[in-house]
Amino acid sequence: MNPVVVGAGAAGLATAIFAARRNPGREILLIDSARKIGAKILVSGGGRCNVTNEVVAPADFRGGSSNVVRRVLNSFPVEKTVSFFREIGVALHAEPPEGKLFPDTNRARTVLDALVTEAERRGVRLVTEFPVREVRRRDEGFELVGPDRTIFARTVVLATGGRSLPKTGSDGTGYRLAQSLGHTTIPTTPALEPLMLEGDFHAALTGISQEAEVVVRVESEKPFRARGSLLWTHLGASGPAVLDASRVWRRARLEGRPVTVCANLLPGDDFESADRRLLGLTGEQPRAMLRNALAALLPARVAQAVLDRLKIEGEMQMAQLPRESRRTLVRALLDWPLPVRDGRGWNYAEVTAGGVPLGEINPATMASRKCPGLHLVGEILDVDGRIGGFNFQWAWSSGWVAGQAI
Repeated sequence: MNPVVVGAGAAGLATAIFAARRNPGREILLIDSARKIGAKILVSGGGRCNVTNEVVAPADFRGGSSNVVRRVLNSFPVEKTVSFFREIGVALHAEPPEGKLFPDTNRARTVLDALVTEAERRGVRLVTEFPVREVRRRDEGFELVGPDRTIFARTVVLATGGRSLPKTGSDGTGYRLAQSLGHTTIPTTPALEPLMLEGDFHAALTGISQEAEVVVRVESEKPFRARGSLLWTHLGASGPAVLDASRVWRRARLEGRPVTVCANLLPGDDFESADRRLLGLTGEQPRAMLRNALAALLPARVAQAVLDRLKIEGEMQMAQLPRESRRTLVRALLDWPLPVRDGRGWNYAEVTAGGVPLGEINPATMASRKCPGLHLVGEILDVDGRIGGFNFQWAWSSGWVAGQAI
């Protein structure tokens, strides 16, 4: 009986490849429920596949123990990831300022094809359209029960992903399989998802992107802050800053804790500095209309929408702007409410928060502490990274650790 990896996504492909490299001549079986594998890789990064990031640290992840995350990341850091992809024919380049690493072709297909080719070259046997309905522990190994046959395995790696983007095959089956083998699971929620907002402020701004700092305030916690692009949509808001913040909002709602979300539309400014900027504009352009002057700090349509909502006349000259109106405007720009009514859900979430607790795996091998012979990698675990290639790095790193062990 040979090792079997269940799930041919990023973590599963990595595990199978690294196991085959470690054990030349031993067949590694990689099975997946889909007819065509790697759908999540293909849609990631807007179809470009953000493979990793220039700098990856435990602080970029939420969920389980940071010590476990650190140990796994250190076993296969970014430098090794870049070298691995170079070896299989995928050169990567960094894009500032976030440091995201993409294939030079800017095509996710390049990444998937290279991984599949390397797996085949190393003798990995791929079995598709095999949904695993049950995994049974036996003295000599495991039985993986499919729709029309059973596969026997000495070792099993669950690389089944989470519940995000279910159309790519991530339907949460792995959690049920893990539970049947003795594991518990932290309740799951979508993460890295667009948010839907109450009201109509956002509707007229659809398609406008701006730099902002999204702030999530949860009762009894230090405010969470995510700076980056905010994209106004017909349903609410998206963009990296919103996606990163969505996880905190979701978990607070899951726990029944009061939570509010707002945006600093002048990121980097506090009240004093923002007030000085408006006073400076007044000194430089005393006869300029307020809405035109404000457009130097914000997208013009956003500036007008803010003024309309505050009922401040946009056509008044800067020199005529009353002190109290100016201060009201500053306070609003620094703490603009984002009244979240819901997230877009699993169909739009890029990753899953929650999953199998890290305390139930050995970080040196990704082996289960509950079921001998079982390993778990990737998104099935209670680890989720912020946007920017971090979740893929977790897939490569955890896959490498498991691949060495099996």
